[in-house]
Amino acid sequence: MDVNMESANATNVSRDAVLKIMDQKDKIEKEIAALMEVLASNRVGLYDSLVDEEGYPRQDIDVYQVRHARHRIICLQNDHKALMKEIENGLYALHSGGGLNQSDDPMDESSKPSGDPIAVVNKVTPGSPASIAGLEVHDKIIEFGSVKGSNFQSLLNISFVAESCINRSVPVVVLRDKRVVRLSIIPKPWMGPGLLGCNIVLPENVDR
Repeated sequence: MDVNMESANATNVSRDAVLKIMDQKDKIEKEIAALMEVLASNRVGLYDSLVDEEGYPRQDIDVYQVRHARHRIICLQNDHKALMKEIENGLYALHSGGGLNQSDDPMDESSKPSGDPIAVVNKVTPGSPASIAGLEVHDKIIEFGSVKGSNFQSLLNISFVAESCINRSVPVVVLRDKRVVRLSIIPKPWMGPGLLGCNIVLPENVDR
């Protein structure tokens, strides 16, 4: 009897530990989103050149601010990757140990998507990561990785997830012909521009 009680307590601690790691992940994602806004305000991305054609620092941007933001983003992305691995391992341990039912999975909120779509796909290039994943024109994105209606601010949120998950699977939930479809996309460099090979717009920008 005592052994079973100790086992139950150990399971609770493990689940709490996973939830704490997820809290850390959320904080990192928020900080990166803020730093991505800094880059957006300077009209540059993570990899745009910071020097002009003559090799001098560009005068149209705050080079120091951009460099600092980029460095911080890269560090945070590495931390985010490590935390995601910890979460994955923790959930696997809880599932395999019988300490977590699927309905209790703290990452299983996507199994019950709710709220309005955050974006709509209006173009998918054949052969692109989006095309391979099965994304289709007119798909209404409900969730893209950790981005959903409750935390969505702009399309930059989706760009951040894609850039921070290069060569890793990202779960995507879309509404297609009034039914929910779950996909998995792997953002990565390919022969075309961007990491996804699709174009998305805000729902209000879709022609009706």
